[in-house]
Amino acid sequence: MKHSLKKALTGGLALTLLASVLTACGNVGNEANAINEPVKELTLAEMETKAKEEGSIASVGMPDSWANWKETWEELEAKYNITHSDTDMSSGEEIAKFKAEQKSPTADIGDVGISFGPQAVAQGVTQPYKTSYWDEIPSWAKDDEGHWIVGYQGTLAFFTNKSKVANPPKSWEDLRNGDYKVIVGDVMTGAQSQMAVLAAAIAFGGDETNLEPGIAFFEELAKKGRLSSTEASVANIEKGEVEVALLWDFNALNYRDQVDKEKYDVAIPAEGSVVSGYATIINKYAPHPNAAKLAREYILSDEGQINLAKGYARPIREGVKLPQEVADILLPNEEYKNAKPITDYNAWEKTVETLPQQWQERVLVYMN
Repeated sequence: MKHSLKKALTGGLALTLLASVLTACGNVGNEANAINEPVKELTLAEMETKAKEEGSIASVGMPDSWANWKETWEELEAKYNITHSDTDMSSGEEIAKFKAEQKSPTADIGDVGISFGPQAVAQGVTQPYKTSYWDEIPSWAKDDEGHWIVGYQGTLAFFTNKSKVANPPKSWEDLRNGDYKVIVGDVMTGAQSQMAVLAAAIAFGGDETNLEPGIAFFEELAKKGRLSSTEASVANIEKGEVEVALLWDFNALNYRDQVDKEKYDVAIPAEGSVVSGYATIINKYAPHPNAAKLAREYILSDEGQINLAKGYARPIREGVKLPQEVADILLPNEEYKNAKPITDYNAWEKTVETLPQQWQERVLVYMN
């Protein structure tokens, strides 16, 4: 799994996009490992040709079962005859792999939690590629130079077993006033669980620099004996051991449909929540750099974004029109009106360093 719960181009696009479009976007092409050599700007058609010549792509943290990557890789192979392999690993492991294998690289592209994007850049293991969709990506969801770009987003949601909870919570106040057990997960180490604390903080006036409202909220629940240490796994959900859990919306919707769509409720808390996402990083030393760039291009195309939505991941490009049958498996857009992205990841990294100790002293002490 990629985190604590784990983790086409349009037909005529290659013929219609010109070099001037890509140059305006700041895209550059490079030969594998020629990091210190001058690079030649490529048209998308030239990049496709080189990608076909490379013939394969090796990803990390992008397995078939996660966010419907399977269909993306199948379509890349069908369109461009590019074979694919993946090694599933965490975001931190992906960056470490890129760094450790500089002289004999095996990986081309990875998918990391957004907070790991700046870390990858700081480690010097990425290369930029903005794609032709650059202007359609929100500013919070991309590196200025294109070293990382979010492909899909997630928002913290409530996942409720309706057979255990008569009135599924729709707001943080509902959650506060309930009498059921709540699963927040491992806040000491889990990114999703830490984001749940941030989501609660946002709802009550905090932000990435101020987690106090969120910690106080969970401290109150802990004092009442309402926090559960059970894991919100599919197995535990099927056994009826999960009443309410705080999960990314794409996990919650996936679990709902896997187990029993009619039995579970998924809602974005009304007062506010946090939006985050997963970003592609292209290995600076990629053995197949053009195939990696073509993959990012496809991921951000309409077809690629629809594929991700089929895996319950909300597209990062707002202009993508989802087929009705795909839109129907996601939550309505209006539920997200008070959900906010992190805008200062440097601040968040500093704040989250203090969270484990505060959680231990103010929340876990009551759970133990």
